[in-house]
Amino acid sequence: MAKYGFLSVLEEELDKGFSYDYELNWDKRNHAVELSFILDAANTEKIATMTADGEVLDGDIALEEFVIFYDPSKSRFEASDYLVALPFLPKKGYSREFLAYFAAFLQETADQGLDGILDFLEDESQEEFTMTWDEAAFEEGKKALDETDFYPYPRY
Repeated sequence: MAKYGFLSVLEEELDKGFSYDYELNWDKRNHAVELSFILDAANTEKIATMTADGEVLDGDIALEEFVIFYDPSKSRFEASDYLVALPFLPKKGYSREFLAYFAAFLQETADQGLDGILDFLEDESQEEFTMTWDEAAFEEGKKALDETDFYPYPRY
């Protein structure tokens, strides 16, 4: 039977404080946990948009973003594929306080992203929309955390 470590705590914190549809994928071979979430925006004016793959669409927008939690010594991935990549030490993992903070920060980031999509649809002068992770603000907020118990990387 698996011991889910920080994965279980992450899911609990996301369920408490993250309002968007999400999925967690534990990639055991790559020693990583991937979080994907979707932002849905109504395109009532049927404004034509182009995806990153060059496909032109005029329907509602569903933007899927990805976050990866990874072991710096074992995981392999392309950082540009992720909104943010967060390293962990396998035996230490993350604290509940960190994961609660992460969920709250991700909620704020997703809310800003959804607002950005809606602004993009309303402003013809904007040529593209890109969701961003404010690394400086995230790191600043981490400084205030009083971390207690840590949950390691999941074991199986």
